[in-house]
Amino acid sequence: MLSLRLAGDAELRALEPWQAEELAEHVAAAQEFLDPWLPWVDSVATPDGAARLLQRYADAQARGEGRIFGIWVDGKLSGGVLFRVWDAATGVCEVGVWLAPEVTGQGLVTRAVTHMIDWAFHVRGMHRVEWRCASTNEPSRRTAQRLGMTLDGTLREASQHKGKRYDVEVWSVLAAEWPTKR
Repeated sequence: MLSLRLAGDAELRALEPWQAEELAEHVAAAQEFLDPWLPWVDSVATPDGAARLLQRYADAQARGEGRIFGIWVDGKLSGGVLFRVWDAATGVCEVGVWLAPEVTGQGLVTRAVTHMIDWAFHVRGMHRVEWRCASTNEPSRRTAQRLGMTLDGTLREASQHKGKRYDVEVWSVLAAEWPTKR
């Protein structure tokens, strides 16, 4: 199994369709914590829904258009990171993340996304990496700042979840900035 150590007991590795049941169990256990920020949580908290999501990313990866990785802590799936959007023609991609509440505050997302940004810029030749989050999601905003991203602006009421509208902040870092921003 290919993996990348993030911390002593944490590793980043591919999250694949055959792991749908493990993903569904993880999301169901963290559902209340994740739900305010991630509109896909309800649909992925079942094995069938998780399988659909993971197959969608496997297909996207085969086309060179996206990727999804899990974060395992002590052998337990505890979160993930993904290239939610990947547009090689324009050189722009978007990173997305989630983490179970019991492993927040350890720098796991920051470390994982740092590796992803390095790969996007230095291996795949991307020009811009974006990070989008609800303007009320303080942990996500702080992570974008730790990554050295710049707040490009706010898309007012651009997201709707469970009948409520949210402002979405767009953060980014450019390839030319990346070595000095970290």
